[in-house]
Amino acid sequence: MAAFIFFVTLFMLMASTPRADAAQISAAALLLRVDQLGKGDYEKIQDAIDAVPSDNREAVFILVEPGIYNEKIVVPTDKPFITLSGSKPNGTIITGSDSGNIFESATFTMLASDFVGQYLTIQDTLLDDTGRHYYNNCYIEGAVDFIFGNATSLFERCHLHTLSEGGASIIAQRKESPSEKTRFIFQGCKITGVKTDVLGRPWGPYSRVIFALTYMSNVILPQGWDDWGDSSRQSMVFYREYKCYGLEANNRKRVEWSQQLTAKEAEIFLTKNMIWGKSWIKSTPNVSRK
Repeated sequence: MAAFIFFVTLFMLMASTPRADAAQISAAALLLRVDQLGKGDYEKIQDAIDAVPSDNREAVFILVEPGIYNEKIVVPTDKPFITLSGSKPNGTIITGSDSGNIFESATFTMLASDFVGQYLTIQDTLLDDTGRHYYNNCYIEGAVDFIFGNATSLFERCHLHTLSEGGASIIAQRKESPSEKTRFIFQGCKITGVKTDVLGRPWGPYSRVIFALTYMSNVILPQGWDDWGDSSRQSMVFYREYKCYGLEANNRKRVEWSQQLTAKEAEIFLTKNMIWGKSWIKSTPNVSRK
């Protein structure tokens, strides 16, 4: 799989794994400020993350002042309950120049439970591979398979913009077995771009992707989906659409192994039950200084 480097702008990302018990954390968050000009607690984002104690049980709000931060950032598994936030949309840009294995060259790696990211622009493709994630009002731009992985994720009101040279795929979901409950759901989103692409193709044989109530411009090829050169996957993938609209949302020329959902079939995908409910989706915490 090609891994191009483009931008993900987060209005809101929430991620959770079963590791942490959110009921045990404090209501108010400790505030840490990152400012390249030296007017905060730290000048680098990673330094602020490193300052959070191992096996943290307290909500931490890291406010990153506007600027371009050239860092390779890791939020490790033992530092849950972190909110990382810019102060305004498009003001805080995190960029890196690493290359190589797609699992090791990420600009931003989030491994911890109960993480919230907002008002951040991250230069990277989006490897969405483990846990459950909720993306709200994000702008995600790339060229080939720029949203990929094997997580259980809901993308709500997100804008996907493809920069490929044509004939590529936007989504590559990697469900490996029928027993896995992973999926990507796109609800109320918008798709635009430069040239024509398909919606998705199966990185794993049981790839599962649903688009609902999504605007699709003429960048989407009429066939809609691709089997990645392996026709045996056509009977195993789950590619569905529901009431999508726009210049290329007409389903008459879609591949026969994708389907349009009925209103009854779509009901379950129009709630947050597909990402195990909404109780884990948190509002922005109150902040305090110590």
